[in-house]
Amino acid sequence: MNASFAVSAMNQHTVHVGARRIFLSEVGRGPVVLMLHGGGPGASGMSNYVKNIEALACHFRVLVPDMPGYGRSSKGLDRGDPFGDLATSMLGMLDQIGVSRAHLIGNSLGGACALRMALERPDNVGRLVLMGPGGVDTTRQLPTQGLRRLLGYYKGDGPTLEKLATFIRSDLVYDGSRVPEALIAERYKSSIDPDVLASPPLLGPKGIPQFRKLDFTRDPRLSSLRNPTLVLWGTEDKVNRPSGANSLQRRMRNCDVYMFSKTGHWVQWERADEFNSAVRTFLTQEDA
Repeated sequence: MNASFAVSAMNQHTVHVGARRIFLSEVGRGPVVLMLHGGGPGASGMSNYVKNIEALACHFRVLVPDMPGYGRSSKGLDRGDPFGDLATSMLGMLDQIGVSRAHLIGNSLGGACALRMALERPDNVGRLVLMGPGGVDTTRQLPTQGLRRLLGYYKGDGPTLEKLATFIRSDLVYDGSRVPEALIAERYKSSIDPDVLASPPLLGPKGIPQFRKLDFTRDPRLSSLRNPTLVLWGTEDKVNRPSGANSLQRRMRNCDVYMFSKTGHWVQWERADEFNSAVRTFLTQEDA
């Protein structure tokens, strides 16, 4: 994103939702689009969507929060139901700022949050864009290599720059050579924030969350969800299996799927121009 654009046009402030502080960046005018980031170490809203915000803000009012547990928002997350906890906070944030309906864009953990928001309060959600969302087919196979690295980041010898670089370059993207050192350094710095170290998100009492209880394909509400949905998934995703795209399409009433070849978990970053174009077109369609 162009630096001058970020400084001159971005409104950044804190929204209080119960006892939590949610750090929110917003820019643009038009229909509201809420962009929800992934759950990897050091993640934040702005870093997750650095290649997308400016393009979408030309057409929408773009809201980019740091979700609870990440960035400059309050730390701590309900490890028994992280998707539900995040969804409740994000819906509460929208209520606090007077937004009654928003399109949702969610990557990985953010995709799981978006889907849970739609299941809980479908009338407050417009269209859904999900990129490699979590919580799909989690009961069928053992965790992927990428998910094991994500969940193991704070275990053992704790967080290191090398562990984070391996996760990002080997698991998040198809071509790790494209990831700049500055991005990894920024994420590492965020991942070792003392408040994060005291309460790492997504880690349960035994070190991993109970994702087997959080499989959306077992939720009977999924088949009745009417919100138009666009699922974008990289064919080389090593965090959440690409087979999840077909699982969602089979179960959802209005679900289109776009598979990106030679692309990993970060569709919005690796294929930014195509992502921005597809999302803009999808979100500006008229609902039948």
